[in-house]
Amino acid sequence: MIDIATLQTELMAAIKSADTLDALEAVRISALGKQGSVSALLKTMGGMSPEERQTQGPIINGLRESVTSALAAKKTDLETAELNRRLATERVDMTLPAPETPRGTIHPVSQVMDELAEIFADMGFAVAEGPEIEDDWHNFTALNIPETHPARAMHDTFYFPDDMARDGQKMVLRTHTSPVQVRTMTSQEPPIRIIAPGRVYRSDSDATHTPMFHQIEGLVIDKGIHLGHLKWTLETFLKAYFEREDVVLRLRPSYFPFTEPSVEIDVGYSVVNGKRVIGGSEGWMEVLGSGMVHRKVIEACGLDPDVWQGFAFGTGVDRLAMLKYGMDDLRAFFDGDNRWLQHYGFNALDVPTLSGGVGA
Repeated sequence: MIDIATLQTELMAAIKSADTLDALEAVRISALGKQGSVSALLKTMGGMSPEERQTQGPIINGLRESVTSALAAKKTDLETAELNRRLATERVDMTLPAPETPRGTIHPVSQVMDELAEIFADMGFAVAEGPEIEDDWHNFTALNIPETHPARAMHDTFYFPDDMARDGQKMVLRTHTSPVQVRTMTSQEPPIRIIAPGRVYRSDSDATHTPMFHQIEGLVIDKGIHLGHLKWTLETFLKAYFEREDVVLRLRPSYFPFTEPSVEIDVGYSVVNGKRVIGGSEGWMEVLGSGMVHRKVIEACGLDPDVWQGFAFGTGVDRLAMLKYGMDDLRAFFDGDNRWLQHYGFNALDVPTLSGGVGA
């Protein structure tokens, strides 16, 4: 029969002399493991008579409890000693950068919207907004788009049911932000200088078109306004946005029902490493539609076209983002793929500056 008192003395001495957590774990296993000495004593209780179990049981269980308590106390002492040693010897280098933490990104469309707002603010333009659900008059009629115009066709426009008409006007998802120009001209006195960024909707979908996309339009109404003012405004804007001084514009005659004369704006590009880069004039790319505001539009808004003249322009924000930052598929803008957002998204601190983008 094992001398329990002697075993307890030996185990307590081993626990006391253990100077590392590994050494203490070895003592624990030798005492309380499956093959440990205390475990072996516990197993003998099954073969004892009731009288022996009544006398030996409390002694053996007392040994187990005292060894368990001593192991726990010693472990606490060793862990405290190890922590104190590390605190005394280790140093934190406060000059090192903090570890990266998961964070979101600014969507390229939001970033470009901010860039455009800053650029035009520097030229004295205010930001105007309007509803995305528009009535027929603001979206079409006031803009010299009669009922027979192709732009009103169902394949271009999202119409609401007839029972949702308002004041006899059909309701549509706006096909451009031009209604904001109409609302501005009918609600405030000239001179007017605004941009109208926002979401627009057309029934179209492929690599360069989506049913919902973003536009920014500009409007200037004042006395003595001519095409020269329009050209200077667009040239200044494109140089600031693309952050290049060698931006060259080409104006081509075109047709828009709400401007007369109307011009398409092409911007020159160069080919660098097989890719088109804005700047130079190796080739031409259409980026904007523009023109002098039509007399009928000015009259529809309650202004005298013999006194007030102006110009308007519009372009796709998504397209501008693609040209500047190298995306090649418009549909990816709306897929919500986190990998795409991490690659093309912007840090929250990449704040656009006046008269330039993030690199100004």
